[in-house]
Amino acid sequence: MPEHRLLIGSATLIGSIIVALIIWRILFWTLARLAKRQEAIWGAVARRLKRPAAFILPLVAVLSALPTLDETIIPDTYNVPLEHATGILIIVACVWAIVALIGLWRDITKARNNLDTADNFHARQLETRVDILSRVFVSLTVVIGIGTILMTFPSIRAIGTTLLASAGLLGIGAGIAARPVFENLIAGLQIAFTQPIRIDDVVIVEKQYGRIEEIQSTYVVVRLWDRRRMVLPLTYFITTPFENWTRHSADLMGSIFVYADYTFPVEELRKALPDLVKGSPLWDGDVVNLQVTDATPQAMQIRALVSARSSGDLSDLQSYVREQMIAWMHEHAPESLVFSKSIRFEGSSTNGAHVDGAIPPAPAAS
Repeated sequence: MPEHRLLIGSATLIGSIIVALIIWRILFWTLARLAKRQEAIWGAVARRLKRPAAFILPLVAVLSALPTLDETIIPDTYNVPLEHATGILIIVACVWAIVALIGLWRDITKARNNLDTADNFHARQLETRVDILSRVFVSLTVVIGIGTILMTFPSIRAIGTTLLASAGLLGIGAGIAARPVFENLIAGLQIAFTQPIRIDDVVIVEKQYGRIEEIQSTYVVVRLWDRRRMVLPLTYFITTPFENWTRHSADLMGSIFVYADYTFPVEELRKALPDLVKGSPLWDGDVVNLQVTDATPQAMQIRALVSARSSGDLSDLQSYVREQMIAWMHEHAPESLVFSKSIRFEGSSTNGAHVDGAIPPAPAAS
C-alpha cells in the first residue's frame, strides 16, 4: 500500500510537469508568431525567456501539486529533502528569471536605439548606461542568489553564527583584498551615470587614437586605429586625463597645413577653398575657412579649417582637401611654392626655382 501511494504521488508530480511543459510550448509558439510581425521586441522576449520559462513553469507546477499530497502519499523521509531541494530550485529559478529580465530590458532598449546613424549621440549614451547597469545588476543578483542558497543549509548558518565574533577583522581583510574590485564597481556606476565615455566614442588614450568598443564590469576595450585592442581598467577613465572627441556630438573640426612663400595669393585660395571642399560628400557644410597662422623667414604657414560629421569622415576629408589645395597651388601659383633659388639641381628646375631643404616641418598632427 505505501508503494501504491508513492506511485500515485509520483504520477501526480509528473503529470503536473507535463501540463506545465505543454503550456510552455503553446506560450512560446505564440511568441514565435508575434516575433515574425515585430522581431525587435517579441524576438527578444522569446530569446531571453524561453529557457528560464522551461525551468520555472514545471517548478511552479510541482509547488502547486505538493500541497495536494498528504503524508500518506509522500512519507516524511522524502518530504523534508524534497522541500529543501524545491526551495533551492525556487531561488535558482528566481535568479535565472531576474537575469533573463535584465537581458530582455537590455535587448529591447538596444533594439529601439540604432547606432548606425550619423547622429547617434543619444543612442550611444543610452547603450553605454544600459550595458554597465545590466552587468552590475546581474552580478549583484547572482551573488545574492548564491548567498541565499548557502543560508538554506543549517550547518552553514551555524558556522556563520560562530564566525560573527571575528567578522570585523575578516571584513577589514576582505575589504583590502577586494579594493580593486570595489573601485572598478564604483567607477562603473560613475561611468554609467556621468558618462565620460560611451560605446563608440572616439578617444585618445596613452597617445593612441581609438574607439570605445566594450565597457565591461571591470575594464574597457578600446579599438585602436590599426585594429589592435587596448584594455584599460574602468578606474583609468575616472582618474587619468584623456581626450574624448565625441563627448557631446560626433561632428569635429580639423586643420590642414600647407606652406608657401610671401608672393602666394592667399585671398585667391581663400575664395577657391569652399569650391574645393564642396567636391567631397564628407564635408558637413558647416565650417570652411583659410588663415595664415605662422610666418618664418622662408615661408608662411597657411591653415585650412574644415568640419565633418564624424572623426572617420574628418580624416578622409583632411587628406582630400590637402590634395586639392596642393593641386590648386601648382596650377595657379607654382612660382609661390617654397623653393630655394640658391641651390640648383640638374633637371629639377621649375620657373628658375629649386627645391629647398629648409622647408619648415609640418605639425605632428593636422
